Amino acid sequence: MKKIEGLIAAAFSTLNDDHSLDLGVIPALVEKFINDGLKGVFVCGTNGEGPNLTLEERMLVAEAYVKAANGRLLVMVHVGHTAIGDARKLAAHAQAIGADAISAVAAFYFKPASTALLVDSLAEIASAAPQLPFYYYHIPAVTGVSVDMIDFLSLAEERIPTLAGIKYTAATIHEYQACLHYKGGKFDILFGYDELLLSALAVGAKGAIGSTYNFAAPRYYEVMHHFRAGRLESAQQEQLQLVKMIRAFVKFSPIPAQKEIMKLCGHNLGPCRLPLAALSTSDQLALRKSLDAIGFPAAASPASC
Repeated sequence: MKKIEGLIAAAFSTLNDDHSLDLGVIPALVEKFINDGLKGVFVCGTNGEGPNLTLEERMLVAEAYVKAANGRLLVMVHVGHTAIGDARKLAAHAQAIGADAISAVAAFYFKPASTALLVDSLAEIASAAPQLPFYYYHIPAVTGVSVDMIDFLSLAEERIPTLAGIKYTAATIHEYQACLHYKGGKFDILFGYDELLLSALAVGAKGAIGSTYNFAAPRYYEVMHHFRAGRLESAQQEQLQLVKMIRAFVKFSPIPAQKEIMKLCGHNLGPCRLPLAALSTSDQLALRKSLDAIGFPAAASPASC
């Protein structure tokens, strides 16, 4: 797979009111992503509540996205799990259904104590899908696993033949830049902090995966277009508006708040599973008020986001 240029949505879970899977809304989401110019979708990750789904449910979600995308959109399946054996099952399944790539976080209960153990663990997972590009999902704020990513690449390139790159969800721009330029840009390093997209572009980013691309991708593409055209001040102003949007919803639990924004945009994805919970009625109103205050489109018209 070639290096990805553009934006990938980290898809949210789609659940019924009884917290069972709602696969029926996925085709409409895929059409939205395509219409918004997204390059792909990242499923069953953090925003998709992958750790809150059973193996069977994660497989069903992956199948639904692959079927709906039908080759029109890259489907990257997160297969990380606290048990390597289960992660391998998810990886093999992703390959069998025709996914485009797999990704996995570090084990987050019994954590790898060294970079070498992290690489050994990921090598076991990746080997179950030898035909698919593998991306390490680096998200230390969630997993608690933080190793030097250049050390990781130097070890992993020898142990993981399918290593394509990193989903880099951390604010350490200097390390991200170093990874981008490792061995002349050998690997695909996808940036994962939406609020720092412009900063990542400044050091060479070409592709990114994020949650707010679900509902604000066209605005982020404006940032990218301005930056590439040399209109730095315009890019800064557009990014600032997106930062204001993010600041509006991170006052609440971020995933339930963003699912509420998706609902405002006309896509009801249902509740979250415990220990996450949907916003209260008062918080829903407060969120909408905050979005109104910055002129975010969803607060005025679902068709505008």
